[in-house]
Amino acid sequence: MTWVVPNLKKLIVLQKQSYQNNITHLFGIQIPIIQGGMIWASGWRLAAAVSNAGGLGLIGSGSMYPEVLREHITKCKSATGKPFGVNVPLLYPNVEEHIQTIIEEKIPVVFTSAGNPKTYTSLLKQHGIVVVHVVSSSKFALKAQEAGCDAVVAEGFEAGGHNGREETTTMVLIPAVCEAVNIPVIAAGGIATGKQMLASMVLGASGVQIGSRFVASEEASSHANFKNLVLQTKEGETELSLKKVTPVRLIKNQFYHQIHQAEQQGASKEELEKILGRGRAKRGMFEGDLEDGELEIGQASCLIKKIMPAKEIIDEIWSEYQEGIEKLKR
Repeated sequence: MTWVVPNLKKLIVLQKQSYQNNITHLFGIQIPIIQGGMIWASGWRLAAAVSNAGGLGLIGSGSMYPEVLREHITKCKSATGKPFGVNVPLLYPNVEEHIQTIIEEKIPVVFTSAGNPKTYTSLLKQHGIVVVHVVSSSKFALKAQEAGCDAVVAEGFEAGGHNGREETTTMVLIPAVCEAVNIPVIAAGGIATGKQMLASMVLGASGVQIGSRFVASEEASSHANFKNLVLQTKEGETELSLKKVTPVRLIKNQFYHQIHQAEQQGASKEELEKILGRGRAKRGMFEGDLEDGELEIGQASCLIKKIMPAKEIIDEIWSEYQEGIEKLKR
């Protein structure tokens, strides 16, 4: 027998509207899916599309000059009437100007990463901004809670962006962080499907942050060469690198092998920084140089099969999540 679901799109919308938990309340969104603020991929188009689809879109400020961030915020406000946020890597230059822009533009949500959450959390909260910090361990989750953060993202080392040096997997990290803190926990690292979202929620998370899957979206500002390479990436073709500088997971291209060889020979932080140079990530992810560019992506890249609009990605993940719940009930 063939089952026909009448008006499936309407059904998905109703499912979104009926779902509520502490993360949807915190951000004022319909479903607890957050798009990661990836550098060179997360501009206003992607953030607005994710927010319009019921999740929380984030503008990735780490690859933007202050005036560019303001431009993206302005365009995002025009493209969506729903909440969106800004991701701020605290190790980047111009971070103080980014924070000031965020306050002036009255951004409702800020995700901070790669730094001490105490630096700006209290200032942002004084202006009514919800603050979430990305952590790689329960120790850092406790520090974020003590700093006044409203939630944390527990990001396993399967992720592509700024990673923890401890290489704790998402499946281990989520329950550890959930046990350590009282604030909501968002799972991240290696999550690209509704089934993985369901597993994360069973482990105690209240939502998921997804990066790599949205790199291969139509609205992502990453180069078409990079998007298409992500679709071809198999298990074992990425590796956590540059631990002495800032840990990131890289696709194994010519640049990766240069870094890997240097690390094997015991290169210092300064030597690795010299090889890295300036603009390496832009060259790879934004300009499409697949050999000499830095290509950051998570292990979940091996599960991504096609480039899709962000709304379809959201709907597919949410539908698969709901199907998983029904399957468990049966």
